[in-house]
Amino acid sequence: MDVAIYDTTLRDGSQGEGLSFTIDDKLKIAKKLDYLGIAYIEGGWPGSNPKDLEFFRQAAELELQHAKITAFSATRKPGLSIKADSNIKAVLESGVSVAAIFGKSWDFHVARALETTLDENLRMIKDSISYLKDKGLEVIFDAEHFFDGYKNNRDYALEVLAAAAEAGADCLVLCDTNGGTMPWEAADIVEQVKLHNTIQLGVHAHNDSGCAVANTLMAVKHGCVHIQGTMNGYGERCGNVDLCTVIPGLELKMGKKTLPAGNLKRLTEVSRYISEIANMPHHNNQPYVGHGAFAHKGGIHVSAMLKDSLTYEHIDPEEVGNHRRVLVSELSGLSNLLYKAREFNIDVNEYDAETRKVIRQIKELENQGFQFEGAEASMELLLRKAFRQYEEYFKLKNLKIILEKNEDGEMTSEAMIKISIDDKIVHTAAEGDGPVNALDNSLRKALNEVFPQIEEMHLADYKVRVLDGSKATAARVRVLIESGDKGNKWSTVGVSENIIEASWQALADSINYQLMKKNMEK
Repeated sequence: MDVAIYDTTLRDGSQGEGLSFTIDDKLKIAKKLDYLGIAYIEGGWPGSNPKDLEFFRQAAELELQHAKITAFSATRKPGLSIKADSNIKAVLESGVSVAAIFGKSWDFHVARALETTLDENLRMIKDSISYLKDKGLEVIFDAEHFFDGYKNNRDYALEVLAAAAEAGADCLVLCDTNGGTMPWEAADIVEQVKLHNTIQLGVHAHNDSGCAVANTLMAVKHGCVHIQGTMNGYGERCGNVDLCTVIPGLELKMGKKTLPAGNLKRLTEVSRYISEIANMPHHNNQPYVGHGAFAHKGGIHVSAMLKDSLTYEHIDPEEVGNHRRVLVSELSGLSNLLYKAREFNIDVNEYDAETRKVIRQIKELENQGFQFEGAEASMELLLRKAFRQYEEYFKLKNLKIILEKNEDGEMTSEAMIKISIDDKIVHTAAEGDGPVNALDNSLRKALNEVFPQIEEMHLADYKVRVLDGSKATAARVRVLIESGDKGNKWSTVGVSENIIEASWQALADSINYQLMKKNMEK
């Protein structure tokens, strides 16, 4: 590989606000990172907590194809012999073949944080690296606060690197720990460091000034061959450099090999998988791997896209495992509608007056508060109905919901529904935890005998948004329902001044969509 990728999601990434990984989470992520083809996976700091030590014990049983599990640790403590240092001992006990040891490279930190002398700091670095090298480990030295240290005391920062190199470090990693370095500074400093070192150089960038990706790419351009970062940019404060942006930048923009051949197409899958494990939202506008990274909304854009995708896309989304999306909204033109119709395999005549009528209908619905960007199942149903390519599975005849609250404050909800299925009237009732749940239960009960496939379906998410808060309790609301069955997910939308009516619209669309898809599979 031209550039070695070192992932620290499990250690540095887990320091991000709201993030916490169990041992099982960490093992799953490690396997997925190996599947992507990451060279180094930093599992944690074995000397800092029992969970990380247990992770290393279990990770030793993983059958990894590409990655080396790496243990992170500090240099020995000031004034302590190397053999007596518990952190260094824990690294050896972890059973890893690679250790990442960080040491201070900013004189200010040596004096204020370590409260020791500059010479003792150099001895700490040398002792720690040489001891682990003598034990047969590959040692990566993370020069903490290097860029700030270099700018404040260039000579001492370079002395730190020289000490690490003399002790046998395999790679010297320049860390922008506070994340304040600018890209031009990163480029210049890496160039200067190259003049004084023959050891492989790496970079570890934080994103506090929004320059982590730029700094990392500039560092590689000027000589670094090892980069450290996290998936999805997780990390404390503003996060670490996002490997999901850096890796395709290196591969597709700079021609640098970072992953095994063909593995770049796995990037989006891995990025979203880790978001799920972390229980964090996947950023819609995240470069390369975001759900909206290749989403097109403006009619003029889509018109050009239909002629050549290069008009509004810098790469083919398939190169990173993502896909193109065309959105239909109040900004849409004929091109958007034609693209979506083709995507849904709906036969549409682009010059038909009916087609333009449908566009006007969509724009009017969006004006009322409907939003089809996040409810493509409702959009497909709307188009199929408009172009008479849809079979109606049931019709609502009557719906009544009763809410009762007793003197003990307990609430009960019951929904009574009457629907027709092929001219047969079904009348039933069901209770639920709330009115929407009761409505869902009642509708399922009515449909189940004729359409048993709805048993596979479940509601995954239910969101309500007030569209005009100035109208208080009379405001119009938008309900978005996400549903799923075996391996599939879809979203539907409803809008009304009445939250039950909006919920009914979204729920009815959701069930109709599933029935339609099941019928198409036959």
